[in-house]
Amino acid sequence: MVALSDKYIVGLAAEMLRDKGIISSHTTTAAMGRDERSALAIVPLASDGSTRRFWRFSLEKKALAIAVAPLTPSETECRESRAAWYIGNHLFKNRCAVPELYGWNEESGLLLFEDLGDQRLHGIVAGEDAAEPEQVREQYKEVVRQLAAMQVRGGRGFDPSWCWDGGCYDKDVMLKKESGYFLQAFWTDFLGEPVPGGIDEEFVHLAERAAEAPNGYFLHRDFQSRNIMLTDSRPRFIDFQGGRLGPLGYDLASLLIDPYCALSSSLQEDLFDEYLREIKKYIDLDSAVFHEEFTLLALQRNLQIIGAFSFLSRVRRKTFFAKYLKPALEAAEHRMVDPVFSGLPLLKKMVTQGLRCIEQL
Repeated sequence: MVALSDKYIVGLAAEMLRDKGIISSHTTTAAMGRDERSALAIVPLASDGSTRRFWRFSLEKKALAIAVAPLTPSETECRESRAAWYIGNHLFKNRCAVPELYGWNEESGLLLFEDLGDQRLHGIVAGEDAAEPEQVREQYKEVVRQLAAMQVRGGRGFDPSWCWDGGCYDKDVMLKKESGYFLQAFWTDFLGEPVPGGIDEEFVHLAERAAEAPNGYFLHRDFQSRNIMLTDSRPRFIDFQGGRLGPLGYDLASLLIDPYCALSSSLQEDLFDEYLREIKKYIDLDSAVFHEEFTLLALQRNLQIIGAFSFLSRVRRKTFFAKYLKPALEAAEHRMVDPVFSGLPLLKKMVTQGLRCIEQL
């Protein structure tokens, strides 16, 4: 499948902006990266782990939209784009904190989103413009409040047929794309270690326990600080194209154990309590049961993170991610002290051994 040229994608995006009435039919397209009066300025943007391409469209320094296109219009990439369109519109209509979607081209997979600016949640924690601790705490509290609303509102009327990679987070996803990802991408490929006998049984045990959590809510599945924009200090959530139905605790765990930010234990506890207060406005919840579900799902997420960072750094050569393997492994090692994981001795040894190997690199 041949990649669509930047020129073609940019031209198509400009037509979509005209059709939407965001720009007039007389507006011309400036050369890439230029900012000419009465002409669109189009600036390519960097991506993180994605192979997708991003551009910012503005007119006379006024932000108009972000264009997102897959590298090639393959069936898989276009299905992912379709998922973003349907899921994003569903969330926006249900008053969730996501950007408005302006348009979608089915053949190319091109999407046009509301431009939310450049400030990410990650930036106020670990960036050059890091905020004061109390401001960070208050910003995160608003994030977990908006998360609770999105999980409940977004779960109502959610159609799994919109999803491109499975409509529900379940035991099968855990075994293939989380513990299995950890085993293949990190343990076997990154470290070059043989698969220990009995580990599959431990993974099944963990997945069966984690799958006991009710899974009828909207699940973002990559709810971390680099996917949370701050627009006029209001959190807005992006990269929801992998969304599906799932349990409440997973996205909260993704946010709190996010290795990009390494939140303190005390802040994680405060945010967990804030989330409980907020989610109980929507549904009845047993706090003790939810805490155990959260703990199990947090380890599943930890395994997914370790696998993803290993794959991105080793296979896609995005070395940016390698430095986050150590905090991700440290978080997993710390979490596995919990008695709920007493039946996972092999996995505990693997996490500890993996951390020691990473420390020596």
